[in-house]
Amino acid sequence: MPAIVLVGAQWGDEGKGKATDLLGDRIDYVVKFNGGNNAGHTVVIGDEKYALHLLPSGILTPGVTPIIGNGVVVDLGVLFTEIDALEARGVDTSLLRVSANAHVIPSYNTILDRVNERFLGSRKLGTTGRGIGPTYADKMSRVGIRVQDLYDESILRQKVVAALAVKNQVLAKIYNRRAIDADAIVQELLSYAERLRPMVADTSLEISKALDAGKTVLCEAGQATLLDVDHGTYPYVTSSNATSGGACTGAGLPPTRVDRVIAVLKAFTTRVGEGPFPTELTDEVGDELREIGREFGTTTGRPRRVGWLDVVVGRYAYRINGVTDFVLTKLDNLDTFEHIPVCVAYDVGGVRHDEMPVSQSDFHHATPIYEILPGWQSDISGCRTFEELPATCQDYVLFVEKAIGARISAIGVGPGRDEIIQRYPLTGE
Repeated sequence: MPAIVLVGAQWGDEGKGKATDLLGDRIDYVVKFNGGNNAGHTVVIGDEKYALHLLPSGILTPGVTPIIGNGVVVDLGVLFTEIDALEARGVDTSLLRVSANAHVIPSYNTILDRVNERFLGSRKLGTTGRGIGPTYADKMSRVGIRVQDLYDESILRQKVVAALAVKNQVLAKIYNRRAIDADAIVQELLSYAERLRPMVADTSLEISKALDAGKTVLCEAGQATLLDVDHGTYPYVTSSNATSGGACTGAGLPPTRVDRVIAVLKAFTTRVGEGPFPTELTDEVGDELREIGREFGTTTGRPRRVGWLDVVVGRYAYRINGVTDFVLTKLDNLDTFEHIPVCVAYDVGGVRHDEMPVSQSDFHHATPIYEILPGWQSDISGCRTFEELPATCQDYVLFVEKAIGARISAIGVGPGRDEIIQRYPLTGE
């Protein structure tokens, strides 16, 4: 069986769990391939709601092997806190695998992240302050600490001492902060080693063997397309590759094994943190959308910035990721609106842009060009087939599908796992 890659098509919080649910018992492995605990997603199962941050969503499905890939940066304290919380609610986490090559977030990087964000003031990036960026920077500078280093205390100590030789200078001389003790960091990291040991594996090899055996592997992105460090709204992005190509490097998976790319697109747009956002609504309509959709960060609790759907972004996500199927979520959140604007292009200094401007400066100054579609003003949460949707709601879906250039295979009409319409199978059958 080939692998399936699941990505977000906007700035995150699109509801990727809907796609995972549709694949259901066809999935044998779920691999998180990028990011850390700086993003979260909520999964609703019956009356139970689970907020996941670091763990792959597959951990909630019995029999599925969840994997934290080599492209993830892992806060071990957060990992075990999340595991303990799930186990306390009766969730079996024994199948979890963690790549030996995944990088660990040492506490000094969390400190540096928060101090640096405060230091930037009005120029801040809007990070979550969880040490993600500094840990990826260490990885690229080849001074990072990997999971496997916890099992060689000599190497671990050498790496921590070398990292702090520079970082303590920065803390003391630039930020006027107290130096961090290397021994304390080493002992803190070693304290997790034995509990982590049964989970540590060559996950790339395990994924390869699973695919050879005909298993279905879902590679699940953290964050989303416009937060990708290469293809997003730089510098207001995350520190990893959240697009489909990141699945190959972040999971140790060759591109020839990937068969389908599923992108999740919310029926309106949200983002957390700083950066340009052409369709952002700062009026009472934005407040209404935020309240209807309960648009507050799973990880941070921060109110999300809210705007109308932007199909220029959808087309970009289609192109960058090689999307085969879109899942349109939270369509029910538009039930009450008489008219629904959709951004179809941008005006930048009097010039129309039907595609994402190559210049971030142009994107920052982009003004949305809208087409106004009629709303349906009725409750669609009980619909389970496309034909059951009101005619104007069907028209909205078909308009978006045509505008982005790829089929919309599923539509979310409510928060529950079963509140979804499947038009086409996500496995491509």
